[in-house]
Amino acid sequence: MNITILGAGAWGTALAISLAERHRVVLWGRDAELIRDSAARRENFRYLPGIRLPDALDVSADFGYAVAHAAVDGLLVAAAPVAGLRGLLERLQPYAPANIIWLCKGFEERTRMLPHQVVRDVLGDFIPAGTLSGPSFAQEVARGLPCALTIATKSHDFRDHVVRAIHGGNIRVYWSEDLVGVEVGGAVKNILAIAAGIADGLGLGYNARAALITRGLTEITRLGVALGGRPETFMGLAGMGDLILTCTGDLSRNRQVGLGLAQGRPLAAIVADLGHVAEGVRCAQTVRALAHERKVSMPITEAVAGVLFDGDPVQQIVARLLARDPRDEAL
Repeated sequence: MNITILGAGAWGTALAISLAERHRVVLWGRDAELIRDSAARRENFRYLPGIRLPDALDVSADFGYAVAHAAVDGLLVAAAPVAGLRGLLERLQPYAPANIIWLCKGFEERTRMLPHQVVRDVLGDFIPAGTLSGPSFAQEVARGLPCALTIATKSHDFRDHVVRAIHGGNIRVYWSEDLVGVEVGGAVKNILAIAAGIADGLGLGYNARAALITRGLTEITRLGVALGGRPETFMGLAGMGDLILTCTGDLSRNRQVGLGLAQGRPLAAIVADLGHVAEGVRCAQTVRALAHERKVSMPITEAVAGVLFDGDPVQQIVARLLARDPRDEAL
C-alpha cells in the first residue's frame, strides 16, 4: 500500500520506520533543511537520534508529491501536533484527499475542539477519517518493540483499510467507533501524567502514584462521558492503557514536565529543554474550562492547571487533594 505520513516529528518518523518494512512509505516534513539532513544521514537526528531510517523509506519535503503518493487506494497520516493540525488540513484541501487518519492527542486551544471535530470543520464529513491512538512511545516503536493501538472511525470499510495498513510486524491494531472517547482519553492522560511526574518528583511514593492514576482515570471517564464518549472506551488502550504508560514511563514528555516542576524549575525552561511538544501543558487550560462548563468534577486536572497557569506551588496539589472530603468511590 502507498502510505504518506505528513509530519516528521518523533511519532510520525517512528510510524514511518515501522510501516516501511511492509509498505511504500513517504515521510514528509515541513522543515526542508531537516528533511534533507534526514535523507542524507538516514537518521532523524532532531527527533529520533540514533535510529536508522530504512533505505526503502522515501523522505521528502515536496508536499504535492507526498500527497499524490497516497492518492489512489493509499492512506494519508497526519502526524502534526494538535496546534498544527488545522493548518495542515487547510494545506491539504486543494488536493481533495481521499482519506486520512491523525495521530495527535489533545484539544485545539482556540476552539476547544477535539481533532476529529477540527478535521470535520476543515475537510467536511465526506471523506473516510479516523484517529490512531493508544499507548505508544515513538522510540520504542521505531526500535521495533511491540505495541497495541486503536483505530477509531465510524466507517467499517475505512477501518478495515487502516487495519490492513497498520496491523502487522510490531504493531497490533484494535478498533472502535467511539471517536470522542478515544480522543478524550488521549488528551486528558497527558495532564494526569504531569501530576504523576510532580508526585514522583516530590518523592510521594508508589501508593500516591497508583492513587493518581486510578482517580485520574475517573476524571477522564467523567469528562469523556459528558462529551459523548462511551464508558467502556476508557478501560481500553486509549484510556487506561495510555494513562498508565504516560504516567509511569520515563520516555513520557508530560511526566518529565511534572518532574521538572517538582524540582522548582520554570515551566518555560522545562518545555524548551524537552525539544518536543508536551501536549498536557497546552491542554490543561482547555480541559479545566470544559470541566467547568460541563460541571464535571476534575480535581487533579484543576490542581495541575493551577500549578501551570495560576502560580500555585506544586506542594499545593498534594494538600488540595488530601483535604477533599471522603466520598463514594463510584461517584
